[in-house]
Amino acid sequence: MIIVYALAAAAGLGLLWLGQNIRVIKQFERGVVFRFGRVRSGVRGPGLMVLMPVADRLQKVNMQIITLPVPAQDGITRDNVTVRVDAVIYFNVVDPVRAVVDVQDYMSAIGQVAQTSLRSIIGKSNLDDLLSNRERLNQGLELLIDSPALGWGIHLDRVEIKDVVLPDSMKRSIARQAEAERERRARVITAEGELQASEKLALAAGVMSKQPAALQLRLLETVVEVAAEKNSTIVLPFPVELLRFLERSTPSGSEDTDDVDDATTMPSVATSDPPQLKAPKVPDDPGALQPDALAARSGQLGDA
Repeated sequence: MIIVYALAAAAGLGLLWLGQNIRVIKQFERGVVFRFGRVRSGVRGPGLMVLMPVADRLQKVNMQIITLPVPAQDGITRDNVTVRVDAVIYFNVVDPVRAVVDVQDYMSAIGQVAQTSLRSIIGKSNLDDLLSNRERLNQGLELLIDSPALGWGIHLDRVEIKDVVLPDSMKRSIARQAEAERERRARVITAEGELQASEKLALAAGVMSKQPAALQLRLLETVVEVAAEKNSTIVLPFPVELLRFLERSTPSGSEDTDDVDDATTMPSVATSDPPQLKAPKVPDDPGALQPDALAARSGQLGDA
């Protein structure tokens, strides 16, 4: 019985030893083995791996493409516009030994380099480039991040600028600029249309001047178009040539001379004028206006 317990205990210890020294490496992982602190040559591939007790320590490295969002960074562009830009990075580890040995935490290191590089790109670019020319900025940002990342055994797959947040005042300014640009294009298109229409009308006028029948046909078409609508408009076409004929046949000034002759031959009407009173004659001598003279003169008037 004691032997059975001893065998069971030995089997348990063996299983415990195996459990502590056997590791499973997945397909998308690679293993870096440290034996007494020194890196073993070669990288362990996927599968089952047995470690030496106490001496070996395994560190797994993920070889998949990692998506790392870059926090939004505030910056001032080269044309002095305050913006807020965020980005995203896609990278993977190509050298597990360097990623484990040369840098303490390659995820944090890549994130910090991405933030500083994004700020640098914002300061070197104009606002129009951030809004419309993002491919070139993505390439420049990738070059800035890829330089230190290669030394850490990391390969950048791609870098993308996700969003550019503008202040509200700048959004209103851009909206006014876009509206003015659309208004300018509309006016140019309208002017070009009027120019082409005037050229075509000039050609049509030349053709109609050579062929008067064309003008008559056009007039009839206009009458048909007006008559097609349900309205009470009455259109009476009147040839322009007839108006010109009447204008040439009417003598100028005949009606004015007739009016003048009628006015001169009109008989005068006799009217009875009221009797005219003669004003008294005032003497030239002032002395004649004395009181005695006035009384004598009044007496004469009374006798009369």
